[in-house]
Amino acid sequence: MSSPWADPATPTEPGAPYAGPPATSPTPSSGSPYGPPVYGLPGYGGAPYGQPPYGMPPYGGQPPAYGYPAPWLPPPRRPGQLITAAVLAYVQGGMVLIASLYVWFFASLADLVAQQGQGTYSPATVDALATEGTTLAVVQLVSFALLVAGGVRALTARTRAAWRLLVVAHAVQVVLSVYWAIRLSVLLDEAGPDGGGPLVVFALFFAAGPVVALGLLLTGTVREWFAPAGQSAGCQQV
Repeated sequence: MSSPWADPATPTEPGAPYAGPPATSPTPSSGSPYGPPVYGLPGYGGAPYGQPPYGMPPYGGQPPAYGYPAPWLPPPRRPGQLITAAVLAYVQGGMVLIASLYVWFFASLADLVAQQGQGTYSPATVDALATEGTTLAVVQLVSFALLVAGGVRALTARTRAAWRLLVVAHAVQVVLSVYWAIRLSVLLDEAGPDGGGPLVVFALFFAAGPVVALGLLLTGTVREWFAPAGQSAGCQQV
């Protein structure tokens, strides 16, 4: 029997159409039918460094344009000069409170003191001294409240009003100390030379703390701390 392929005249049956080359299976190492991946940098738009940490701005970014400039930075610290001036206000307030109570007590016993002084002062002078002592005691109690309020306000608010309040509180103490030194000098001169110089020095001693506090409050560091937001960068109330 001859093969039909041997005779050109013999009809043949058509075969299946051409389906293309056989598909290749992916290699175990690459996982892709198109071969191993190409090594190199990622394409444009990728993030080669990952996401920035929480609270930090993106690479190349800018801090906020208003408010506190960097939330991840610690808040500014109060100047040491301000803290010292506030502490001196509290100490001075305690001394003034005690002195005011003494003045009030001696003013209420002015008549008895005059009698023990063997007629050094007349009754009219004694009444005047008692009135003066009572008035000074009230003024000193008001200055005590001013010192405490100024110290608290200066440590809790970054405003020019708080700075002025503490400055005025210490300035009032300087004025009162000078007044007491002058007034005691006059009274002791009228009573005679009896060694009253230490009392005058003690009155001036009350001005030492306020003078130091005023010097600290007038420094550039403290004044910048209380400067308005438009004049000092990053200034805000705390």
